[in-house]
Amino acid sequence: MARLVKKTATTSQPEFLLNARRIALLADEHKAERIIGYDVGELTLLADAFVICTATSEPHVKAVYSAVKEGMREAGSKTLHAEGTYTDGWVVLDYGDVIFHVFRKEAREFYDLDGLWGDAPRIDLALPKS
Repeated sequence: MARLVKKTATTSQPEFLLNARRIALLADEHKAERIIGYDVGELTLLADAFVICTATSEPHVKAVYSAVKEGMREAGSKTLHAEGTYTDGWVVLDYGDVIFHVFRKEAREFYDLDGLWGDAPRIDLALPKS
């Protein structure tokens, strides 16, 4: 005789959301500005999410980049690829499911990823309120 089994809703979140939130929190802890997450999984094969932030100076870019790279490594996520230089005003860390961009203000305006991916749903990064 068959039994009916009631399915319970799972509260687990996709891994990319956890990684995006972890990255955003690490960046926020190092005073990154304008941290925004985009769910791009339905729009590109590159990744499931982009996290973009602004740093105020070359040393700030380096600090945010290093904090995220180290924090993600400690969480067990290996950087697949890194691109850019601190002096160029932008750096990118690729974690497969999430791509993290750190821009100086001028570079962020020039590359305008917020405009390019603005149609993508925003991710609630669950950052603490300042």
